[in-house]
Amino acid sequence: MPTKDTVTLIDNRTGKEIELDLLKPTSGPMTIDISSLYKELGYFTYDPGFMATASCWSNITYLDGGKGVLEYRGYPIEQLAEESTFLETCYLLLNGELPNKNELAEFEGSINKHCMLHEQLKTFYSGFRRDAHPMATMVGVVGALSAFYHDDEDVHDESDRMDAAHRLIAKMPTMAAWSYRYAMGMPFVQPRNDLGYSENFLHMMFSMPSEEYKVDPIMAKALDVILILHADHEQNASTSTVRLAGSSQANPFAVLSAGIASLWGPAHGGANEAVIQMLTDINESGRPLSEFIDRAKDKEDRFRLMGFGHRVYKNYDPRAKIIREICHEMLENNPVSDPKHQALLDTAMELEKIALEDDYFKSRNLYPNVDFYSGIIFLGMGIPLNMFTVLFALGRTVGWVSQWNEMMGDPKAKIGRPRQLYTGEATRDYKGIDKR
Repeated sequence: MPTKDTVTLIDNRTGKEIELDLLKPTSGPMTIDISSLYKELGYFTYDPGFMATASCWSNITYLDGGKGVLEYRGYPIEQLAEESTFLETCYLLLNGELPNKNELAEFEGSINKHCMLHEQLKTFYSGFRRDAHPMATMVGVVGALSAFYHDDEDVHDESDRMDAAHRLIAKMPTMAAWSYRYAMGMPFVQPRNDLGYSENFLHMMFSMPSEEYKVDPIMAKALDVILILHADHEQNASTSTVRLAGSSQANPFAVLSAGIASLWGPAHGGANEAVIQMLTDINESGRPLSEFIDRAKDKEDRFRLMGFGHRVYKNYDPRAKIIREICHEMLENNPVSDPKHQALLDTAMELEKIALEDDYFKSRNLYPNVDFYSGIIFLGMGIPLNMFTVLFALGRTVGWVSQWNEMMGDPKAKIGRPRQLYTGEATRDYKGIDKR
């Protein structure tokens, strides 16, 4: 827990003074505890988007947008992406420390044990239209898991919570791949315990029973790094949704379903999908790229370049530095056969070059972000556009369950109940319909 000091607040209207706790975190800005403000002075605070409000304490992730820092449990994201694997990072986020060899082997064994889906869940997919968006399928299927594991859903039992976390991390790749294959009319592929986490997902996505499929190691490594980079990102919209839904003591599968629904929005998890749509629009317009660059610089023009800059990172997105190298390596070693896809990748690389050299972009820190590069990588892998956000959910699952588990283990946690600044009509009397 953070250490304390105090700050004195004086109400200029009444002259009343109160002392509020000033909390000092391990890293980051000092935080004023305003929980007694309403009781003592009768005031709420107003903070649209909660940009200056800490909704909880957490030991999991630290980020500093101004300095471009992202750390999981104190470990810099650069080191984890370079040295770790996704499952090792999952263990770290869930348990607070990196595992030793035996702990990692046991954890990987647990994930392998839980990666298959109940046979009856197959019939759940058939209830969706063939053209259903995979994210719609994921919201439904993940929520439906609560019907299969209702005997192990004591959210106050730490062992039950960890079992649920393992199940969700393990089953998410299977559910994600099956969402794609159902939409494509392809047979479901069962997970294989001899493959790594990312390899297994790619195998379930693209293999066919009629021929042998070998997972490209460069693609598997690229996906593993992407999953690490997306594993957690502090109190973003979907994570806040998970905590808010979980605060009602809802079961973990319903809670994760709520997080997936929040992630689906184009302003959140759909950003890399928007990047590819932007590149498509540019190419199909037939106009030169320079025209779109000029439009992006014009304050009067509503056009925006997707995948540049970040709401939190006011410097360079640290994840983008890592994923850029992976992106270029994959494109150099895996030529794309589809001419349309290659044209999109060519436009993306030209756009990246301009943004990294143009003074307009550099002076405003409008560098390519993680969504820009992840979209390009997914395109190069042959991942369809409507699966981009599903893969985001695949990586973020461990962050969601870690944040949920941390909150449920906090004895001071309360059900979320934000307040509002009411701006409607003042009290008035009802009039009968003949007098209106």
